[in-house]
Amino acid sequence: MPLETNSPASATSDSIVLTPGRRQLWLRGSFPGGAGLKSLQFVPVYAIGFLLTLVVLWAVAQLLLPPEAPRLWGRLLAEGIFAIAAIAPALLIARLEDRSFGTYGLPQRAAFGKRFWTGAAWGLLSLTTLLGILRIAGAISFAGITLHGTRIGKFGVFWALFFLLVAFYEEFAFRGYLLFAFSGAIGFWPAALLSSLIFGYVHHRNPGENWVGALGAAAIGLFFAFTLRRTGNLWFAVGMHSVWDWSETFLYSVPDSGFVPPGHLLKTSLHGSSWLTGGSVGPEASILLFVLVGVFSILLHRLYPQAKYGIPDASD
Repeated sequence: MPLETNSPASATSDSIVLTPGRRQLWLRGSFPGGAGLKSLQFVPVYAIGFLLTLVVLWAVAQLLLPPEAPRLWGRLLAEGIFAIAAIAPALLIARLEDRSFGTYGLPQRAAFGKRFWTGAAWGLLSLTTLLGILRIAGAISFAGITLHGTRIGKFGVFWALFFLLVAFYEEFAFRGYLLFAFSGAIGFWPAALLSSLIFGYVHHRNPGENWVGALGAAAIGLFFAFTLRRTGNLWFAVGMHSVWDWSETFLYSVPDSGFVPPGHLLKTSLHGSSWLTGGSVGPEASILLFVLVGVFSILLHRLYPQAKYGIPDASD
């Protein structure tokens, strides 16, 4: 992906001093966008930074979080720690590479703007469409509301914040700095496919998940990479990811990768073949998910026909 490179500053022929210009040329490589192995030079820094941030924040959380704190609040804090650990090392690397942090997919100027809310609408629409088909097929039923009064608002806001943190962590960890770096070495789509397969494998480790659901997660991950490619940043994916998970867990109260937490809104039951409903894994293991990803990919291609990710001068 093309990015500006600075020209080496003038120096004598026998000089080996890295002037600011030469240093930037070395950091970014001699090809557009720092292509080749040099684009991977800070990947170890990112990995070490992620682990150190995770350990430090987790130690602080253990000291500050009261032992009697509800388990759900501990899970919320854990997702926040993972999100910070994924993003923080990239802020340092952006300084080292003399790039805008927004180059890695989360430009500040676009934060919670049109792309985010468009993605959020897609997340709600896509899951509603899938469950609507299941409803027509008689494979899902709703038997009333499990929450009442202010608990509806409290749990609705809690899960919205929870899955927003999940989306920040997973989108940036799998489609942020690392995708940018590996795209420079092997190209965007090979890097996107690799990250999506890893994304699916990581989901397979969830309790209640199976290989079909993991493949569904990989397909969704590849679609999110496609939204990055066509919209130019990760805000669409963050919005869609967070609202898809929120709608699964809270609004429609179906399993999310085998995860059925407390505080969901409806009494929902899935019936029939697991290949259609996803069974205990949820809609991400349904055959309909793969059809839906294909249809929405075509729709995204029509609405966003030009590749935008990697445009020079991506800025905050």
